[in-house]
Amino acid sequence: MNSIDHLRIGLTRRELFRRSGMGLGAIALSAMLDRDRGVMAADVRGPRPTHHVPRAKNVIFLHMVGAPSHLDLFEYKPELVAYDGQLCPESLLEGQRFAFLRGHPKLLGTRFRFDRHGESGLELSELLPHLAGVADDLAVIKTLKTEEFNHGPAQLFLQTGFGQLGRPSLGSWVSYGLGSEADDLPSFVVMLTGKLAGGGSNLWGSGFLPTVHQGVEFRDGGDPVLFLSNPPGMSSTDRRTILDGIRELNTERLHTVGDPEITTRIAQYEMAYRMQSSVPELVDLASEPPHIHRLYGTKPGRASFANHCLLARRLVERGVRFVQLFNADWDHHGNIFNGLPNKAREIDQPCAALIQDLKQRGLLDDTLVIFTGEFGRTPMLQGDRGTAGRDHHKEAFCAWMAGGGVRGGTTYGRTDDLGYHAVEDPMHVNDFHATILHLLGLDHTRVTFTSQGRNFRLTDVGGTVATKLLA
Repeated sequence: MNSIDHLRIGLTRRELFRRSGMGLGAIALSAMLDRDRGVMAADVRGPRPTHHVPRAKNVIFLHMVGAPSHLDLFEYKPELVAYDGQLCPESLLEGQRFAFLRGHPKLLGTRFRFDRHGESGLELSELLPHLAGVADDLAVIKTLKTEEFNHGPAQLFLQTGFGQLGRPSLGSWVSYGLGSEADDLPSFVVMLTGKLAGGGSNLWGSGFLPTVHQGVEFRDGGDPVLFLSNPPGMSSTDRRTILDGIRELNTERLHTVGDPEITTRIAQYEMAYRMQSSVPELVDLASEPPHIHRLYGTKPGRASFANHCLLARRLVERGVRFVQLFNADWDHHGNIFNGLPNKAREIDQPCAALIQDLKQRGLLDDTLVIFTGEFGRTPMLQGDRGTAGRDHHKEAFCAWMAGGGVRGGTTYGRTDDLGYHAVEDPMHVNDFHATILHLLGLDHTRVTFTSQGRNFRLTDVGGTVATKLLA
């Protein structure tokens, strides 16, 4: 018997796998990298198939940072008005946590008149006369519930489904699930009016998703997008030459290590180059006719929420998948009856104009417009009568949707007589997200991404589609 025959006879199955493990692993790794390179070579931004027939293709999400008082805008409670100034029932305080309320607060009814509008008879505050004109297009959700009662965590929870940093935003999940229809613009665009929200840029971050899906901020001054212009002394031809060289280096590195982020980097460089032509034309609102400026109340060249609403229409018109508008300074802990009318006046006309404009262009059916804050405000008084305010309220608050397969002229859910708890059709933020994804043709349980050894999704382990909202 020669040495080879001896080895063949004396080698157990366990020893065989132990000795050949590295080689087998290398073969498997090589096969996986070859497979992944084929996937990564594909367009990382292109449109993707949906799980079912979508009702909407695009989203315009209007986030009122600081949380509007739903009890003074969308939710009229005559009993709350009748008991204004009386001590809050003990039952509303038991087991509850508040941001600033202490002791035994009194009830605070609204001072604003509510009227019914449109054929649907939708009830809205006198502070929203323009939205009253599109009442039959609105679906007002009255029982939205969050798990966070401070601004930063609540903003994160609303936008990412999680109250801490690190998760992808709703817009990033939509971009990841649907891809983009725009060749020369990002799939997810963000615009800010006022101060940056407490959750910061995490509110439009991609988390563990490929960074191609993160929101791109459009600014009001200077370059609309940072570093969009060529530096002094560099021509477009020079930039193209540099990008071609960078692409060759990145492609070589991609074939070496197979890192999918390199594919994202290549795509983003190319997108930035195309945006040098597309973005300046896009943000030039002076090209819009006078009647559109009158409709929105826009003034070209001046930063405003109205300008952002008009830009949002122009963006979805060009195929941008998700547009996020943040409007700051809704945190009325005091002076609410003077401060709220000013904020309502700022957003009322542009929001209504956006719906009207999308509708007359045939875009509203394909565009889902969403309006909400990160939570609501309490039916209890904060401060004294002269400087009345409302504290944070997470148990039930209002949002509205329009277009994109939503039944207009309706309300969803019902709260108790004081507007504190949901008593019919409560809607958790997970349900809110599940419904949005459903309208876009996505099953929220199937839009997943593997990170750190487990599958994540926007709705975590919850989420039920609110079918009563669907047209």
